[in-house]
Amino acid sequence: MKKYLIIVLACITASCNGIAQSETDNKADFYVSTEGSDNWSGTLEKPNAKGTDGPFATLEQARDAVRLLKKSKPIDIKVLIREGVYPLKETVVFGLEDSGEDESIITYAAYPGETPVFSSGQEINDWKKVTTNLPGLPKEAEGKVFVADVSDKFLTLYDDEGMLPRAQSKEYKPLNTSTRNELHFSEGELKNWSNVEDVEILVRPTRDWIVNMLPLASVDEEKGIATTAVEATYEMQRKGYWVENVLEVLDEPGEWVLNTKEGKVYLWPRNNSAIIAPRLLELIRVEGQIDFDGPTDIPVRNIHFSGLTFKHAERYTLTKDDAGLQHDWDMLDKNNAMLRLRGTEHCVIEKCHFLYGGSGAVRVDLYGQNNTISNNHIEYMGGGGILLCGYGPGTKDVNKKNTVYNNNIHHVGEIYWQSPGIFLWNSGENKVANNLIHDTNYCGLIVSGCVIRFFKHSDIREQYRAIRWHEIGELPDELTPDVVRPYWHSKNNIIEYNEIHNVMNKLGDGNGIYIRASGPGNIIRRNYIHDLVAETGKQSGIRTDGGQMDTQISENIIYKCRSQGMILKLNNRFENNIIAEIFEPRQVYLKIVEGPMEGASNKKNIFYSLSKESTFISQPPPGKGLVGEDSRGRIPATMKDVDSDFNIYYNKADNSIAEKTLKSLQAEDYSDQHSVATDPMFIDIEHGDFRFQPNSPALKMGIIPIEVSEIGLRTID
Repeated sequence: MKKYLIIVLACITASCNGIAQSETDNKADFYVSTEGSDNWSGTLEKPNAKGTDGPFATLEQARDAVRLLKKSKPIDIKVLIREGVYPLKETVVFGLEDSGEDESIITYAAYPGETPVFSSGQEINDWKKVTTNLPGLPKEAEGKVFVADVSDKFLTLYDDEGMLPRAQSKEYKPLNTSTRNELHFSEGELKNWSNVEDVEILVRPTRDWIVNMLPLASVDEEKGIATTAVEATYEMQRKGYWVENVLEVLDEPGEWVLNTKEGKVYLWPRNNSAIIAPRLLELIRVEGQIDFDGPTDIPVRNIHFSGLTFKHAERYTLTKDDAGLQHDWDMLDKNNAMLRLRGTEHCVIEKCHFLYGGSGAVRVDLYGQNNTISNNHIEYMGGGGILLCGYGPGTKDVNKKNTVYNNNIHHVGEIYWQSPGIFLWNSGENKVANNLIHDTNYCGLIVSGCVIRFFKHSDIREQYRAIRWHEIGELPDELTPDVVRPYWHSKNNIIEYNEIHNVMNKLGDGNGIYIRASGPGNIIRRNYIHDLVAETGKQSGIRTDGGQMDTQISENIIYKCRSQGMILKLNNRFENNIIAEIFEPRQVYLKIVEGPMEGASNKKNIFYSLSKESTFISQPPPGKGLVGEDSRGRIPATMKDVDSDFNIYYNKADNSIAEKTLKSLQAEDYSDQHSVATDPMFIDIEHGDFRFQPNSPALKMGIIPIEVSEIGLRTID
């Protein structure tokens, strides 16, 4: 009986604690509701019976109320936001006056169990079916297109299913005489439309790793030359281009065309839901006092956003004054994210949902330290997922020590294909862990700075304009990594426990994880990169690129990837990794590219192949390394220059291939003297279990097992 009473009392206590906890969670200093009023006190969860007081109606009013309360109550302050959609006509800006004082925290959070949505969308109404002839409209669209009058220009459009595809032509090939701002085209591909300024081209310039969306300025049909309003990143040659936003290519459900001269939008609906046009690039911006050219910024501190949903943001466009990051994968200090931290410290974005936007989800710009971006869901974005973007190369190194943890990021780069899931540019000492990144059109995760050759005076958008020349001064004519390394601030980052799969879906020459021009001390460990299977070519699981040095790459798994597993350059260390099942066309497991490689290592790695066509090590023939510089100023290298040993090479289809590889490596008495060509004996590689059986030779060689269950998203409360 006594034991029974104890159990009952324990249950009652737990229940009471749960109720008390729930009441605590619901308690706030201010509330916001779609049923509220900015004329009320904001201190009630819902309107009172008399309708004389209740919550606020807008986030802006709650922010202003917090400013007043802070003066008399410099402690933690919480604002809870109730269920519903909150339309934004202007970006909500938080400044220095909104910081948490000292160690106090200002929190803007979803009411427990509810989903408040912030949207810059405006519904387009009064749609009418087109009954007259529309010149140029494809036959398949006749009788299916609706039209509405509009007064604003917009570049994206949404329904309940997400972003609507703008009308797009088939792929064309530009002529090889094209330049950066002149597209030379074949007859009939482009016209001098009456609203030519509304027309854009999505173009893949001469490189595999970028697309540009460029508005047209003019079209000369007779000469076959279209001039763009903004230059492409590279010459518009060899690769393809697509024409967007003309009636002639509106030929599928969901497609639309905007004509600003007529003030009309045309749509072939794909469902019966409302049609939403965005009004804003940024929905929320937290902005400190930025002294862009000077040495000192004053950050906003201790603002937290939790459990909020953000939808319907506009697509950004390139401008003539933009300063590009590496390869124009994004722009320096650009207002192209739904929630932007610009000059912040100890701010938090957690458990938020970002979806259906034309640009990026989150970026931390310029001064950004000790911020945390965790447990968010980011999906279906025209731009990237999360960007930490410091100042350009110079002496001002103030974007650092941030945490990017446990975010689920997928289907980003839907418009700007090159946009990665996570991007660190000139940002160091960050921890990026346990994120899941999948279904991107280019890289999964990028860490980079400014490529060496751009430290020469020029006037191009990519990288050069971002350099802080007033801090650097004149550089020697001969540029080397030693000269520019002091200005590479993406150093000492820890990239660990991230899962990356099904990236590189459209562009080529990219990777699951890519690092370049990032300074020393970066650690890439215990990441699981798998199923990079799109037929884009020239991709790899992990890649160190030109100039990158002093990087530790260890305990990663690269599995079922196309073309190449690991690209190793200079003195970077590749140790205790697993590379298994690399597909055609190259089927290269480890590619040695660039020297000098003094200090580089290839140790305790497992190379596991299922194909008779595999190449475990790709390198110049022995004796051909370090014989001079190639046409790009790089020094070639071979395995002779790498400290390589205690590896396992195994080919399940024909292990004589592995034996031959090992024999050739050992023949010159310079590598792999203790390596073996044998089965590493995984427990169940086909089902993702890369641990070793008890009698595995890997364990005897001191290779550390990698536990996949510790990688990727963690469960949160």
